[in-house]
Amino acid sequence: MHVKEKNIVLFASGNGTNAENIIRYFRGNKTVNILEVLTNNSRAGVVERAKKLDITVRLFNRKDFSPPDDLMHHLREIDTDLIVLAGFLWTIPTELIRQFPEKIINLHPALLPEFGGKGMYGMHVHEAVLAAGKKRSGITIHYVNENFDEGRIIFQAETEVLITDTPESLAKKIHTLEYRFFPEIIETVLK
Repeated sequence: MHVKEKNIVLFASGNGTNAENIIRYFRGNKTVNILEVLTNNSRAGVVERAKKLDITVRLFNRKDFSPPDDLMHHLREIDTDLIVLAGFLWTIPTELIRQFPEKIINLHPALLPEFGGKGMYGMHVHEAVLAAGKKRSGITIHYVNENFDEGRIIFQAETEVLITDTPESLAKKIHTLEYRFFPEIIETVLK
């Protein structure tokens, strides 16, 4: 019996370490294809990382995203099964969410529902966790819905927050969880 290949598109705005980790994880996988990386930032580190791994990079701007008609057409045309937000900082348009219900997932660097929402990304999250005196932090992988960081949670992993932690040291712990679990959870979601 032939198993249909699953096609992933990555959306990324930044350095691209998670995108690269995902691409490498699925390299050689016979049933999962990373089709391309879409980015809104031509100077993002993810552009070079994807090119080095022979992954197509497609650049888009605000006009392409609002409304996202051409983008949605493109995603349907290339038979996208899952959209993975790997450090993508724009709000996903409602039309795109409706076109791909429970087919868009995001990684958030904290234990949602805490420390989510507008402005909560990167170091801002780790600074907020430390300022709140939390003893634990972690990652949340969730479906994307119309509200920032409020989609149904798929998976969470935790790490201890020490009194000696800085935003930078906490970020390292969180990155370790991201690299370990994000590709595995993507694979599970695709089954």
